[in-house]
Amino acid sequence: MPQSIRISASLQSLHDRTLVNFHLGCPQNPVEVSFVQQKPCKSLLRARVRNDFRTSVANGVDGYALEGPASVELVSIASEGQFDRIIAEAQQLEEAVVVVWMATWCRKCIYLKPKLEKLAAEYYPRVRFHYVDVNTVPHRLVNRAGVIKMPTIQLWRDGKKQSEVIGGHKAWLVVNDVREMIEREP
Repeated sequence: MPQSIRISASLQSLHDRTLVNFHLGCPQNPVEVSFVQQKPCKSLLRARVRNDFRTSVANGVDGYALEGPASVELVSIASEGQFDRIIAEAQQLEEAVVVVWMATWCRKCIYLKPKLEKLAAEYYPRVRFHYVDVNTVPHRLVNRAGVIKMPTIQLWRDGKKQSEVIGGHKAWLVVNDVREMIEREP
């Protein structure tokens, strides 16, 4: 059975470049890491580990399995056109998209966002997580998505809303409901 190694990264912006320091849980097995910073997203980091991890260790474990990032920043959707592009791109790639509808004045939304970023890390890159601030987009987009309460978390697949969770209760319950919503979809 593979043993997990947690990778943690620290980022430091240096003008147009980002300095990345990786710390591995297993120093006996060095890992070569490369990354790409994409714009306009804030320092979106994609690390690719180049190592086969087929070394044996004294306790008989055959290899190591890497865990993903601890959290993935939700990507903002700022317009109706951007929303349509994200949904169309996901449909073309046969991926699911989770859209979190929130507002800056909503305390539950603010409290829930970092918990959803941790959940996004569990499903990255299979499921993309985005958020929409309902105060910054045209109201017709909010109506089109059928959002009436904040926060609302929706799962979109094949260009259509498949299901949603209204997050008016405890954050851990909302996260569990969102996890179940994702797992129910093929």
